[in-house]
Amino acid sequence: MTSNNLLPQPAGSLSHSTLRALPVTERWIVPGLLLAYVVFYLLPLMTHGLWIPDETRYGQISQEMLLSGNWVSPHFMGIRYFEKPIAGYWMIAIGQAVFGDNLFGVRIASALSTGLSVWLTYLIARRVWNDPRKSAACALLYMSFGLIAGQAGYANLDPQFTLWVNLSLVALWFAISSHSSRGKLGAWMLLGFACGMGFMTKGFLAWLLPVLIALPYMVWQRRLGELLRYGSLAVVVAAVVCLPWVLAIDQREPDFWRFFFWHEHIRRFAADDAQHARPWWFYLPLLVASSLPWAALLPTTFVQAWQQKRQPAIGFLLLWLLLPLAFFSLSRGKLPTYIMPCLLPLALLMGNALIALLNQGRGRAIRLNGVFNVVIATGALIALLYLQATKEVYENTEMFALSLVFIVLFGWIIANALQVLRPLVFWAVPALGIWLLVALLPAAMPSQIIDSKMPDQFIAEHLDALSQTTSLLSNDLGAASALSWRLKRPQVDLFNTIGELKYGLDDPAMASRKVTMDNVGQWMTEARKKGAVGVVMRVNSVAEMQEVLLLPVDGKRYQRGNLEILIFPQSQP
Repeated sequence: MTSNNLLPQPAGSLSHSTLRALPVTERWIVPGLLLAYVVFYLLPLMTHGLWIPDETRYGQISQEMLLSGNWVSPHFMGIRYFEKPIAGYWMIAIGQAVFGDNLFGVRIASALSTGLSVWLTYLIARRVWNDPRKSAACALLYMSFGLIAGQAGYANLDPQFTLWVNLSLVALWFAISSHSSRGKLGAWMLLGFACGMGFMTKGFLAWLLPVLIALPYMVWQRRLGELLRYGSLAVVVAAVVCLPWVLAIDQREPDFWRFFFWHEHIRRFAADDAQHARPWWFYLPLLVASSLPWAALLPTTFVQAWQQKRQPAIGFLLLWLLLPLAFFSLSRGKLPTYIMPCLLPLALLMGNALIALLNQGRGRAIRLNGVFNVVIATGALIALLYLQATKEVYENTEMFALSLVFIVLFGWIIANALQVLRPLVFWAVPALGIWLLVALLPAAMPSQIIDSKMPDQFIAEHLDALSQTTSLLSNDLGAASALSWRLKRPQVDLFNTIGELKYGLDDPAMASRKVTMDNVGQWMTEARKKGAVGVVMRVNSVAEMQEVLLLPVDGKRYQRGNLEILIFPQSQP
């Protein structure tokens, strides 16, 4: 079969003759991807602290499940937190249970989810084209998209949700392209399972996206009856997956569904005061940025996809890419990671276009991609040198971190320069540049960013002193959750801060967790009667300076950047 045949094909194993026919560089792409996954995705998980607000929040909520044994209702520092369902926390909790309460344990769920999505990219490409070069190229492109690679080592729910959406739509294509009843049944059941897990990770969107793509595709192909027959099976499987937890949370927390449906779905999509409000065109430039270091291939990709839009596989992939992108653009509330489910079909379309260029010996578009990336990296290098010379972003004690940044930038420049020089041979090398960036850059942050965005590192240095305290207080949710996670103690009272915990703190039972500027003196007096008190304060404004002034003056203080740790001894009777 030729690489241009786009009809659905069974995913057979590759023969020895097929492998021998591949160029050496192509033959080693899949083993190379496995090695790159270990070196650039897994090994760096332990090299930098937890970013606020997401990583400390999800790490703490999941750790609290292990400590409390409550695997039904999410709690954030002991306070009800109903912004997401439960399955994403389960995965992060399992990571900490298996690997320990450490950075690797918190992040492994995201890394594994991304690795499985790369595998799904390879599988569906092989199913569509049965061309090992395209399968490997599509997997490499997806694994090296900037947004995908950047989120792989970041502990939040988006990589997990993206995996379930990817699995549901890959299963949909396998169901559509299967020629046996048994194959169709298995694929539709797998689709239902993925929808169920996606729903329990981030909500109703996991059900909407497959319908958004399946309905117009099956109408186009005049297969609506098949969708109705087999789709009901997927719905039943999804319900079976979800129902035990749905009933359990409804019994334990009857208000969960009202808050979750209204706040996380209706208000975020349509309300004028929606959280993270962005203009409708927000995702258009973001799609370009997310596809780096391959962004310059987007015009070629879309032109070829549009020319081939009547072919069933290309039509399916275009629907998968464009309809969710349009839906997310209509939402008032937008975050960059929302479009991650759109990137797998983009990788497939781009891989198809890229291999066509290689087969035809046309290296101009590939060379332009390398030039584009060299210009970006060179501009970043010049900007870094200017800032370092004028504002000294990195202090003299941070030369190792600065050297890592130079390694990243020079690695990016060299990798893409190779693509410029020999685009038909070194077409895959830009992936190395992005992998160096996501592996090294978080550990190469200047101290001012580390102190501001990774408070758990500062807290870890004073863990012995903080562990001797009986009461904890903080004026910053990120620092409070980092403190709670490091000490494995959910009870951190909140000083003059509410933020995303507004719903949970409105519970009358949580009144004692709120400390105001009016009663902080009384709170401190009562807390010190019970034992030593640990306080973590963020001091970044005049108002926060005033908060610190309301605290006693006899505490032992440690300061780094805009963070202060204060240890107050137990008061004498």
